[in-house]
Amino acid sequence: MMDFALNQMTAPNLSLRDFLDLAHDLGCVGVELRNDMAGLGRALFDELSPEQAGEMVRARGLRFLGLSQVYPFNSWDDAREAEVAALIDTAKRAGAETISLIPRNDGTGGAEGERQANLRVALKACYPMLVAADMVALVEPLGFGRSSLRSKQELVEMIAALKMEDRFLIVHDTFHHTLADGGPFFAAQTGIVHISAVVDPTLSVDQMEDEHRVLIDGQDRLGNIDQIAALIDAGYKGTFSFECFSPQTQALPDPATALRQSFDFISAQLQAKAA
Repeated sequence: MMDFALNQMTAPNLSLRDFLDLAHDLGCVGVELRNDMAGLGRALFDELSPEQAGEMVRARGLRFLGLSQVYPFNSWDDAREAEVAALIDTAKRAGAETISLIPRNDGTGGAEGERQANLRVALKACYPMLVAADMVALVEPLGFGRSSLRSKQELVEMIAALKMEDRFLIVHDTFHHTLADGGPFFAAQTGIVHISAVVDPTLSVDQMEDEHRVLIDGQDRLGNIDQIAALIDAGYKGTFSFECFSPQTQALPDPATALRQSFDFISAQLQAKAA
């Protein structure tokens, strides 16, 4: 039995209360909430206090899996330090289990040597803040060619070299895994898995963008079922959180039915694969 979760980006037009009700009614184990939806006219927690938002989550029997995000965390300066400190504080007050750190994604900072140095600086700066707050950070490699951190392996090896495995875990995103040309799975180092599909048959992989990320069905081109099965087989026991950026998905008039159909499709495919 898979543990499903919902990232707020999948249904950003719902009020926080309705979003949490949706996750509860679908049998999700938890939710990820976001601080980066101002462009959609959404304030963090619908302007509730972190304490009130956290209580709303827990009142529905849900886990507050994570609070996103600081971007770009690997361009470290005083402003970034303040943003990470503020996100940690908000997450602690709300009872969130993790915060999310997102790498620069504008075509800069990706040169050999430069990107590793920037990553090292940021991880070393964040670590004592996380230790002091007893908080875990999820770092998400982005598979886009313009990303300054594409490789999960490079990230895992850096975290291990710095001996910071107790405070940093990685995000395995099935979309970004495909865009980064696949590679190894790191089940033991993975804190959460983001799932979404691309179904447009006209796109090449290097043309795929966040706006193409929809719910998973039989037209999926990202190999979600194979990726999910591989992670489970490798010992991953965490949650699988739907993170869809497609405006069409976000505007679904009945997201509950569509999500339930996708959950059922994934579960049936995994059962058939295991048979």
